[in-house]
Amino acid sequence: MSTPLPDLAKLISHITLYSSENAYRQLFGILYPSLYRFCYCLLKSRELAEETANDVMITLWRNRGKLTEIQNIRVYTFVIAKNLSLNLLNKGSRQQLLSLDDVKLDIVLDTLNPEQLLINGELRQKLENATQSLPNRCKLVFKLIKEDGLSYRETAEILNISVKTVDAHLVIAVKKLTSILKKEFKLM
Repeated sequence: MSTPLPDLAKLISHITLYSSENAYRQLFGILYPSLYRFCYCLLKSRELAEETANDVMITLWRNRGKLTEIQNIRVYTFVIAKNLSLNLLNKGSRQQLLSLDDVKLDIVLDTLNPEQLLINGELRQKLENATQSLPNRCKLVFKLIKEDGLSYRETAEILNISVKTVDAHLVIAVKKLTSILKKEFKLM
């Protein structure tokens, strides 16, 4: 039986009111892994992704006095991560604007246990290959919703697009993945 996640609002309240390092460590443990994966998808560098995710968490600590004013801490941190990542990518090429659509994304699908990994190795590889064939924005939407468990609304806020656009990207992703996998396994 897994332990329940601490209430984010309670953690944020303790960080804001008491500068609680313990509450901050718990919040860090909850938010950092998803932020790191998100930054890695954008930056393609473990070091830069780690540095950027850490910068997001440092920003939270520095602004701890105002954290209770933020309605959705997860969306807030992903937006900071997106902006910092795009700033890093843009640093070297000031003349050329960079769009999220231009960023190459790799998605790694994790299986829960090693036994499943061995049993489903072929399916996993085919699914990863199919995912790589998705358009960049579809891959990012698919990752945020399916891997990080964000809602359509949260994904829309992070990517600065409408919820309908998120839905459209996810529909495209699922249709393409289904089509590719049906062909791979010669299903009806």
